[in-house]
Amino acid sequence: MDLLTQYGDDADDLGAPPESPTAGEVAASQPQINLTVSAAPQVDTTGMVLYDNQARAIGEVQRLQSAGARKVMINMPADQMHAPVLGPAHPFQKDGLAAGYKNHFVGHVEDAHMHPYHFEREYHSFHALGYGEAPSGIGVVGRAVDEDAVQVDNEGGPSAWKRRKTTAERKAEQAARANRLAESVDPSQPFRLQERQPWANKEREVAELTEEQKEYIAKMEAAKMEAAAGAVDTKGPTTFFHGKDEKDYQGRSWMLPPKDKRRESDNCFLPKRWVHTWAGHTKGVNAVRFFPGTGHLLLSAGLDGKVKLWDVYGSGKCMRSYLGHSKGVRDVCFSNDGRRFLSTGYDRNIRLWDTETGQVIQSFSTGKVYYCVKFHPSDDRQNVFLSGCQDKRIYQFDTDSGEAVQEYNYHLGPVNTVTFIDEGRQFVSTSDDKTIRVWEFGIPVQIKYIADPSMHSMPAVTTHPSNNYLLMQSLDNQVLTYMIKDGRFKSQKNKTFKGHNTAGYACQVNTSPDGKYVMSGDSEGRCFFWEWGAPQKIVRTIKAHDAVCIGCEWNPLESSKVATCGWDGLIKYWD
Repeated sequence: MDLLTQYGDDADDLGAPPESPTAGEVAASQPQINLTVSAAPQVDTTGMVLYDNQARAIGEVQRLQSAGARKVMINMPADQMHAPVLGPAHPFQKDGLAAGYKNHFVGHVEDAHMHPYHFEREYHSFHALGYGEAPSGIGVVGRAVDEDAVQVDNEGGPSAWKRRKTTAERKAEQAARANRLAESVDPSQPFRLQERQPWANKEREVAELTEEQKEYIAKMEAAKMEAAAGAVDTKGPTTFFHGKDEKDYQGRSWMLPPKDKRRESDNCFLPKRWVHTWAGHTKGVNAVRFFPGTGHLLLSAGLDGKVKLWDVYGSGKCMRSYLGHSKGVRDVCFSNDGRRFLSTGYDRNIRLWDTETGQVIQSFSTGKVYYCVKFHPSDDRQNVFLSGCQDKRIYQFDTDSGEAVQEYNYHLGPVNTVTFIDEGRQFVSTSDDKTIRVWEFGIPVQIKYIADPSMHSMPAVTTHPSNNYLLMQSLDNQVLTYMIKDGRFKSQKNKTFKGHNTAGYACQVNTSPDGKYVMSGDSEGRCFFWEWGAPQKIVRTIKAHDAVCIGCEWNPLESSKVATCGWDGLIKYWD
């Protein structure tokens, strides 16, 4: 009102010039607002946080938080941050409450609130009597084990259990129950369950077998006898002939080679396809050897303790099984005429077999495992053979006397190979001591010793058809060549064959009859072929076996056929 009055007075005095107000007058003339007075209701903001653009209580926000969340959206008080984890935790949840709290290999194990005395009492009661009080305190654990278990309270004291029946008492009850059952059964009835089974009162009728059934039973018995032929007889050496007749209508032996078979060509060719499989060994095949000269029979040494002889040119079946080793056969070797062969196995025996009859002529043993056997190459010394042994020695045996007549003892490890050179006047041996030693036959003194820090063990050695070189399988995935011409023994660095993988396996190395190709298996079941010429390149690789291809042999007459054996128990023929 004062302002309106003042405005009216100014309007009446229009003729007088206006006066400019001072700053104090202007401030006094503006309306004043009292900020100390608030009309909003009072709100208690203690324990409130801003969550999702809304004010919420801390407890409510905690309930809204996910148990597996990695990010906390609130500033939690210190007492809540350091509070113990509550509630069960999934033992296999990687990002839940159990993460970081595992104290057991299956998760988090919490201690139960039980006094050790009560736990030990129930633990021993359960293992001694078969039942005990449940950890929850309600019921009994293991009552089904003994139906006679009854809990008895001793006037409010600790619970006690009836004594469990001993073994003698339970056996006596079972015998009494059996006697009562035997007395209740009518002996004239064929069955004891005639009260429950309506057909039990009928007498058992025994029908006679028909001719077909008798014939089937006879076939089954014959099959069992044939299966028994494949089992190793630990009582003594045995043999089984699988062919039709051991003699033909003219009285000729089954071992005679076909007369119409001749050498196909002087030049050898690489095999291209898989033509036949010989399957009869139940375990891996360690070595294969063709019959000398003709190759019409194939000898195989199996890790199942069997030695088998297979037909190559005819039916392609097993002709004879030689069972004389109780453990796996390590190596086999034909004599020059093929009438006899040697076999050595992990049962620490060397056996000399008659190829035709399958009889064991002699057995040799010194109580050690023999790794290789080799007949002397001369025809007039076929009664002598060498064997590399596990005890670091090379034994020279005489089949006429049946004893070891010489020992060659210079190696520092088990002897793996023995190879004759210089027409049988000398021989070369390799060992696990990573050395090569050259010996004079019959003289137990080495005449040459080859060792180098870069050398590896050489578990397989063969002679080149030219008789001027030795091929050695080295465990550094190489086939090394040594020249043995004119009494010299020298490494040929320019004839090294690589590309296969034989580390850790005694894969055998071999050559074609004309010496044009070198072949070897490897640990992945492959068979490699190299050219002997200057390039030493891989000319062919075939996937021969599913397991290690441990052995390979070229047929002496068929110039393009190769036999391979592996630890998958198969022998394959390639053309």
